[in-house]
Amino acid sequence: MRLYREFLESAIKNDPSFKRKTEVFLYPGFWALFYYKLSRWFYLRGFYFWSRFWMEVCKRLTSIEIHSGAVIGKRLFIDHGFGVVIGETAIIGDDVVIYHGVTLGGTGKESGKRHPNIGSRVVIGAGAKILGNINVGDGAKIGAGAIVLKDVPDGVTVTGVYK
Repeated sequence: MRLYREFLESAIKNDPSFKRKTEVFLYPGFWALFYYKLSRWFYLRGFYFWSRFWMEVCKRLTSIEIHSGAVIGKRLFIDHGFGVVIGETAIIGDDVVIYHGVTLGGTGKESGKRHPNIGSRVVIGAGAKILGNINVGDGAKIGAGAIVLKDVPDGVTVTGVYK
């Protein structure tokens, strides 16, 4: 029930086309977060097969891949969502908006903590790639198609390649 209320609040705030409360169930982002929470429950208890099973179900149903090891704050809003990938060690703050085609991934050069930390109230535009163990500050905006390879300070807008 909390997931529904939080996603509803985010949809009302972030999607001008939103009309009715029941539309929440038509958003792939809602279902991705539902399956993430289910797979995370298994992950935190060491049932990695079942955690991976529900992650794969989610990916096939929504085209959104959220690793159950990721830590996600309140009211994440994934709009459209297709092609979103959130890696295992990613940390996402509260009130974050992610558009389709976004990757919060690793560079392939790290082990351990290898995915980004996203602050609160961050907006990540379509197709953006944020790679590596970097920090994106509170209130930052990442432009569509941006490639981010280094820390982004609070409140800064980033476009293009940021390294």
